[in-house]
Amino acid sequence: MKPVDFELHRPASLDEAVALLAEHGEEGKVLAGGQSLLPLLNFRLARPEHLIDLGRIGSLVELRRTDLGLTLGSMVRHAAAERAPAVARDCPLLAEALPQIAHPPIRNRGTVGGSLAHADAVAELPSVATALDARFVAVSTRGRREIASADFFQGYLTTALRPDEILTEIHFPRAAAGTGAAFREVARRRGDFALVGVAVQLTVVDTMITEARVCFSGVASVPLRCTPAEAMLHGSSADLGTLDRAVAAARAMLCPPSDLHAPADYRRHVAGVLLRRAVQDAYRGASASVDTPADSSAV
Repeated sequence: MKPVDFELHRPASLDEAVALLAEHGEEGKVLAGGQSLLPLLNFRLARPEHLIDLGRIGSLVELRRTDLGLTLGSMVRHAAAERAPAVARDCPLLAEALPQIAHPPIRNRGTVGGSLAHADAVAELPSVATALDARFVAVSTRGRREIASADFFQGYLTTALRPDEILTEIHFPRAAAGTGAAFREVARRRGDFALVGVAVQLTVVDTMITEARVCFSGVASVPLRCTPAEAMLHGSSADLGTLDRAVAAARAMLCPPSDLHAPADYRRHVAGVLLRRAVQDAYRGASASVDTPADSSAV
């Protein structure tokens, strides 16, 4: 199929873009990389009369380090973030997740902000943002506001963004020394939408986990932060008994859906297996990172 007819706008500034979105209201749609929107257009699941392309707005492609962490413009391409030394150094969980998004040609076009605004509960980046307590910046003709990740994802393909707002940047906190991360998922084929995924980031001091962050994807209508598993891991050395208790706590919390792709019991079982593997990998990475010197210059 082909999309319905629409008028394409290519604003050169953010002010122009938000003015266009305010002018056209529900008949307008923002185009970032097109990874998610273009299939919706082609299947006529989205029928905007006006498409506002953000590709010419230079401020939205900036990736910069701050005193607190990393700020990624919403139009930063997946591939650019994947290659950025600052992402690998300051945000290891994001670095782990990015290579698992679809395939390289898609990552060359898809954007960090586009994936997050699309809010697919099986996607990688929403669970990373939720695990790390990322903050989102939205801009409209009414001004600028920040949204916490806990408030941003509100349901399947639904966020706290208002119809006249554009997501402009995302703030990720800098990982502490001794931090390791892992992102694990199961899909029918490499690059397909995952059936279940888990994002894990651990900070380790003297073999003890001092901070644990765990978030599942594909088990609910939003990314699901698993605080019971985090509590089990905190203060431990990721021994087998602790892993058993963390997996049991996670499975007791999860109520995944059944659909044509997988039954609920399968998703619950796989979630526990992935959690165990991800914690072990993140713990090894955290221990190794203590001995790795940091380069504070590269972005």
